[in-house]
Amino acid sequence: MVSCVIPMYNEQSIAESSMRELAAAMSRSFDEWEIVISNDGSTDGTKRIAERLCRDIPGIRLTSYPDNRGKGSAVREGVLASKGDVVIYTDCDLAYGTDVLPVMVDKLKSDGSDAVIGSRNLSPEGYAGYTFLRRLASKTYIKVISLAAGFKHSDSQCGIKCFRGEAARKIFSACRINGFAFDLEALMTAEAMGYTVTEQPVTIINHRESASKVRLFRDTFKMLRDIRGIKRRLKKEFKKNNN
Repeated sequence: MVSCVIPMYNEQSIAESSMRELAAAMSRSFDEWEIVISNDGSTDGTKRIAERLCRDIPGIRLTSYPDNRGKGSAVREGVLASKGDVVIYTDCDLAYGTDVLPVMVDKLKSDGSDAVIGSRNLSPEGYAGYTFLRRLASKTYIKVISLAAGFKHSDSQCGIKCFRGEAARKIFSACRINGFAFDLEALMTAEAMGYTVTEQPVTIINHRESASKVRLFRDTFKMLRDIRGIKRRLKKEFKKNNN
């Protein structure tokens, strides 16, 4: 089974159309599948829409909690609730489209890796729809945090990632970050656990500049602070486990 986790926070304007599109794509691509909507304490009609989708489409499930904690929490809760032997997570707006889903699953199975992460930097059209300044800021942001974390791959912050199910649930059960550093924490944790990570070029198909929840300068400083904490915690935990 392939599980696709969708974190949501106040997405009532697109939740229904996106999830119906995703369900149709999952049905075309995979014999067994599920969509796990993870509601991060939405204050609009997102939860109500998700509940209706669960009634209308048997392959959709909902996990939800009342307080807004952050995207990292939503992804973590969704991954831990998943049942698939492959777990993908992506955003509600399906920014990278749906055709990429079977591509990432096939790559995961064919190259024997434990995780396949999308990379905008490996695709010539990876940043389609971004303004020049937004593209420059995004690339600089990724470079800074990658250097700080010692991350060797090209795009830690890409919003689509694919894992072997057992690895995904083990990795995310060890994660703690609720904010935007959660992607990097998951990948740093995967590396500390000895899992293999490869990359797949991806292109942004649907880009909502105005809906971005990232604030570049504020979040860069917070990311750097979070990275220091992640490195200390992983060093302590895995040193303890190796003793």
